Amino acid sequence: MKKGLIGKKIGMTQVYNEKGTLVPVTVIEAGPCVVLDLKTKEKNGYSSIQLGFGEKKVKNVSKAIVGTCKKAGRENRPPCKIAEVRLDADSDLQIGAELKTDIFAANEFVDIIGITKGRGFQGVVKRYNFAGGRASHGGGWHRRTGSIGQKEMPGNIVKGKRMPGQMGNERRTIQNLLVVKVSPEENLLFVKGAVPGPNGGIVHVKSAKKK
Repeated sequence: MKKGLIGKKIGMTQVYNEKGTLVPVTVIEAGPCVVLDLKTKEKNGYSSIQLGFGEKKVKNVSKAIVGTCKKAGRENRPPCKIAEVRLDADSDLQIGAELKTDIFAANEFVDIIGITKGRGFQGVVKRYNFAGGRASHGGGWHRRTGSIGQKEMPGNIVKGKRMPGQMGNERRTIQNLLVVKVSPEENLLFVKGAVPGPNGGIVHVKSAKKK
């Protein structure tokens, strides 16, 4: 059955697995997540649970979010992040229930979604690893794009041409990451490998889609 949590990326470290091998892991504080609402196939056309993570001051959220949290008894402690987790079938959970890291187990595979680090406006050498021009005498250009189009036919820049622009700050999904260790007491997940986003960034942990 599909399952998921909202969490916060803590950072990277190393742990030993049961075979004594040193494994690089990303530590994620996943949950506790409160169930704010339930979507059913009969009423909404699909099955999902709406989760809330963290806390925010009431004055900093809209009345719509406060109304959503009222069903779960959290109108005085609204979450800082709300997201839905799609399910295969209607859930038997109750509104107001809390989900913790113990819904996942070691040696399980998950997909993790995050927002990559923003790098600002960058040129093609940094953004796309272009070689640039010659550095010796007579080059005339070093870190520029080079030719970007034609003269008369078709007379315009082709869509999708790799050019300078905003780098990073995009939604990315890393699939099939192995859960090395679960610490329910501290609400921590130790996931093998790197996870998109900066330390402290919000991530979504879901059951592996293609495993």
